[in-house]
Amino acid sequence: MRAKKIAVIGAGVSGLGAIKSCLEEGLEPVCFEKNNDIGGLWNYEETPKNRIPGIYKSLTSNTSKEMTAFSDFPMPDHYPNYLHHSKMMEYIRMYASHFGLINYIQFQTKVCRVKKRPDFSSSGQWEVVVEMDGKQKTCIFDGIMICSGHYNQKHFPLQDFSGIKKFRGKYLHTWEYKHPDNFVGKRVVVIGIGNSGADVAGEISRVAEQIFLSTRRGAWIWNRVWDNGNPMDATLFTRYNRTVQKFCPTFLINRWTENKLNARFNHANYGLQAKHRIFSHQTVINDDLPNHIISGRVLIKPNVKEFTETSAIFEDGTEEKIDAVVFATGYTFSLPFLEDEDILDNQHSMFKCVFPPHLEKPTLAFIGLLQPAGSIIPTSELQSRWAVRVFAGLQKLPSESDMLAEINRRKKEVEKQCVKSPGSVRRVQFIYYMDEIASEIGVKPNLFSLLIWDTKLAMEMLYGPCTPYQYRLQGPGKWTGARTAILTQRNRILKPLRTRVLKDSGFSSSLFLFKSICAIILLFLAMLVITSMVCH
Repeated sequence: MRAKKIAVIGAGVSGLGAIKSCLEEGLEPVCFEKNNDIGGLWNYEETPKNRIPGIYKSLTSNTSKEMTAFSDFPMPDHYPNYLHHSKMMEYIRMYASHFGLINYIQFQTKVCRVKKRPDFSSSGQWEVVVEMDGKQKTCIFDGIMICSGHYNQKHFPLQDFSGIKKFRGKYLHTWEYKHPDNFVGKRVVVIGIGNSGADVAGEISRVAEQIFLSTRRGAWIWNRVWDNGNPMDATLFTRYNRTVQKFCPTFLINRWTENKLNARFNHANYGLQAKHRIFSHQTVINDDLPNHIISGRVLIKPNVKEFTETSAIFEDGTEEKIDAVVFATGYTFSLPFLEDEDILDNQHSMFKCVFPPHLEKPTLAFIGLLQPAGSIIPTSELQSRWAVRVFAGLQKLPSESDMLAEINRRKKEVEKQCVKSPGSVRRVQFIYYMDEIASEIGVKPNLFSLLIWDTKLAMEMLYGPCTPYQYRLQGPGKWTGARTAILTQRNRILKPLRTRVLKDSGFSSSLFLFKSICAIILLFLAMLVITSMVCH
């Protein structure tokens, strides 16, 4: 039989994972990338040649390397735990080279149109029109994987800010921001307190006369370094913590976390107190913002009411003379090449954030179109592994009615738990979502089975970080190096930190042994309880 031909749109981290997933299932991927290189957003350019979102020169990842890696390709042990974009690009290139993915990419190729073929209801095929070197050509594909992400068009709401057109100073979107050189000695308003807004405000504050950081609803600020100096996500995203949260009321989890963050610095005293509970809206990861606030380099202000020719007037009535405005107002989602209006109308109503439920044939998948409370790489990679198995006919989706019921159930949960915002429909919980997709593929690890047959591995998987390697232990795509990768993950976390080697007192290893013994006892008791419940 002819191998099914799959179009992969975009060669960023999601696109590369999609190409590899196709190859694993014997499909034939063809990736279209409008730029001349891989990496997507991670590929820094001082002067971007294309009108695509850019990153700033100092950008560092918000997720640690062990939680960010592809599931069968751990990062080098000497890499820092949080990567500068240049290091991330090194890793992306190593991944693409190791698995020979570049051969399947057509660079400087723009996707102009994607539409169903006339016989789509029976064939499930798509017609894709691409442009290369000024010439267009049409190709036929058995499946489409859209990996272009949701950071593809800047949200620049100038209409919401009265007087901005008559402002004499410079204003720009963080899309265009690269470094603080143009803001030396200036008074600058940064509008928006997402990750980019907090980063840019802090960086410019080192050279500016004064920074005013404007926020409508406030924010909860996390820092990358958690207890005992460990990476925050590697400490919190564990199966043990996930189990505790499952049985703990949401208001208690919110209270504990908010108290934890307020113990570092009181958000109300710093003008950052959010109007929402911590897990009701996307939070901010920034190590330096409280230092900039306490030293006066950054002043937190409410929303801007209007601009004059030389100043900004805030909603609290205060007015500040300013020289420049930076809009950190995020991005909007756009797929101009997708012709089917029904799909566009339901772009945020995908079954498990991947499949449109209304298609006659499940041959279109959205990869990476979500906002996990963690790294995008392992989540989008699992999406791709699931999608290609559906394309290959190895797995089936539920009926349309069942998919719609699941979508509506999830929408109600989001509406109940989250602040209403454009991105809320794409928010997913990290471990819960990955387990959900892994269950569809048959690669969710069985912890109880491992507890019996491989206690050491089970303990690390329960108490250690829930790293992507866990989804390569069994089932389709099983990787023989997964067990070793999990058992050595703490060594890779510590190695880049221990550049000045000290003699180990032995206390930490003794503590770990004590915790392990306690955990085995607790798990044994839990199994006894479950067994007795089943018997009765």
